[in-house]
Amino acid sequence: MTTQSSHTQTTAQTSGMWGGRFSEATDAFVAEFTASVQFDQRFYRQDIAGSIAHATMLAKVGVLTEPERDDIINGLKNIQAEIEAGTFEWRIDLEDVHMNIEHRLTERIGIAGKKLHTGRSRNDQVATDIRLYLRDEIDAILQLLKRLQIGILGLAAKNTHTIMPGFTHLQTAQPVTFGHHLLAWFEMLLRDSERLMDCRKRVNRMPLGSAALAGTTYPIERAYTAELLGFEAVCENSLDGVSDRDFAIEFNAAASLIMMHLSRMSEELILWTSAQFKFVQIPDRFCTGSSIMPQKKNPDVPELVRGKSGRVFGDLISLLTLMKGQPLAYNKDNQEDKEPLFDAIDTVRGSLMAFADMIPALVPNIDNMREAALRGFSTATDLADYLVKKGVAFRDAHEIVGKAVALGVQEDKDLSELTLVQLQQFSSLIAADVFDQALTLEASVSARNHIGGTAPTQVEAAITRAYQRIEQL
Repeated sequence: MTTQSSHTQTTAQTSGMWGGRFSEATDAFVAEFTASVQFDQRFYRQDIAGSIAHATMLAKVGVLTEPERDDIINGLKNIQAEIEAGTFEWRIDLEDVHMNIEHRLTERIGIAGKKLHTGRSRNDQVATDIRLYLRDEIDAILQLLKRLQIGILGLAAKNTHTIMPGFTHLQTAQPVTFGHHLLAWFEMLLRDSERLMDCRKRVNRMPLGSAALAGTTYPIERAYTAELLGFEAVCENSLDGVSDRDFAIEFNAAASLIMMHLSRMSEELILWTSAQFKFVQIPDRFCTGSSIMPQKKNPDVPELVRGKSGRVFGDLISLLTLMKGQPLAYNKDNQEDKEPLFDAIDTVRGSLMAFADMIPALVPNIDNMREAALRGFSTATDLADYLVKKGVAFRDAHEIVGKAVALGVQEDKDLSELTLVQLQQFSSLIAADVFDQALTLEASVSARNHIGGTAPTQVEAAITRAYQRIEQL
């Protein structure tokens, strides 16, 4: 007895949407393999909104009658209610969200449902849906970014005088305030907001009306449809309109930068919560324990976000690779644009939500931060500046302080713990005022009193400006 592989034993019904050209039904496996409804059903709202606008425009130009328009709009609204009630049947043999909704519309209202697709193609329909969906998601992500930014500013405002070591090469460099460090995080995220807002401008252009690739012979009014859907402009070239996915790539690039920033923040939190640093405490609700080591409190949220950055980077590379070899215009390859985009959106949203909840709840260990700032000769540059102000060339001052640091290393003392006599053996210009003017942590941070500096007064002013900058976006 001859056997066949299971996927060739059954066939799917030839789709009524495009089956006229075909003499045999699509193989069941091929139907499932090529279907996208399993994942593209998530933008059913955008598909319905686009169809309502399209039907409204067709009635305006006389392609549909007003009763046909009303039947279509009411039918689509009822279908949306079915979907949201969970009673809508999604069929793989109908391939995608568009054909599932159109088929159901025709079931509900008859011949008028078949007229909805006049003057458009699934090519420009899906491109429009993706843009509408991504526009909505960008707006939601911008709100999450803002919530995180405000949380960072609130924590910074409580710590404008909390001193910690600043690092280069992960080695103690100079004292900074915790508030100043948090403002560095804020600047990263504000740039992310700016990038997304700029990206949104290019997302918010309407391809509908491009039809399959060359436009349509019907007397459509694209500007009117764009106005109904809130698009700022229409795509000027029909070939590009149906095949462009730059906007999705640009979003994934912006998403990758957001995740890179969150990953850097995560790395610092992971270090700071370790027993070796003990700079901050993350509330228990954002951590887990160990199945074998009862003392463990693992910073799972930062670790997971740090790991998730890699998948978003991969989503970007997937889209770039997807598009790099495609000739104009639309190709089936573009069905693969959705999952990397959806994954990037979901991952960024989840990561931002977790951080927006966690960051304001951080508890700094102020004493530990200060004690760490006293190690590593963090005021060495201040001593060099002190000597320069007394007329010593900077390179000479650098050498003098280097010798003083060597003595501190030898005696296991910070510069502030050396005696005046010990310091004066390196330069007679060092006087008793050095301890107040250069070698205290407070003097060090307060001396950097300019825009962008770590002086508490500057940090407070920067926080005030930051709130204003958020509102101006």
